[in-house]
Amino acid sequence: MGSDSGTGKKENHGVRNIAWLMLLGGGVWTAAAQDAEKLAPYYPTPNTIVEKMLQMGGLKAGEKMFDLGSGDGRIVIMAAQKFHAQAVGVELDKDLCKQSLDKIRKLGLEKNAHIVNGDLLKQNYSSADLITVYLLPVSNEKVTPLLDKQLRKGTRVVAHDFEFKNWTPDRTESIEDDGEGRSHTLYLYTKK
Repeated sequence: MGSDSGTGKKENHGVRNIAWLMLLGGGVWTAAAQDAEKLAPYYPTPNTIVEKMLQMGGLKAGEKMFDLGSGDGRIVIMAAQKFHAQAVGVELDKDLCKQSLDKIRKLGLEKNAHIVNGDLLKQNYSSADLITVYLLPVSNEKVTPLLDKQLRKGTRVVAHDFEFKNWTPDRTESIEDDGEGRSHTLYLYTKK
């Protein structure tokens, strides 16, 4: 993870996605803007992209992964169910936490899937093998110092749509159509 100035093309992609999220999640966006603790609106990642994120991150059975801003728990659930990882989601919204925990119990994944109801900026990620994020650019900037400090060498980070401004990705993957007509970009980083 080093510094990278980025390109105009990447910035335009991010700006387009921010505008799109603002239009789609108007009410959620307003609530997020008023709540300094909330770092992104709730906008679920399509399952096809969830799987690509976990594959890109090289998640293996038994590894520990964290999903920052885990929403309805879909990344955590897939990581535990399909990849057999120890998966932890961190979500501020109590209703989304309850929804996630209910799904985890219904699927019998309590041993490998967990949700922390709390501020993602106040957690310890030093045990992570993989971190997944779908946060806004300003939120990625807020979480960067914490991850720089806590992550050990070799830890992977996969960011959905919005890159980490001061890190250089090991790999970038563009998905033109997620099956629902939307494009996505994934960024893979490895702690050096």
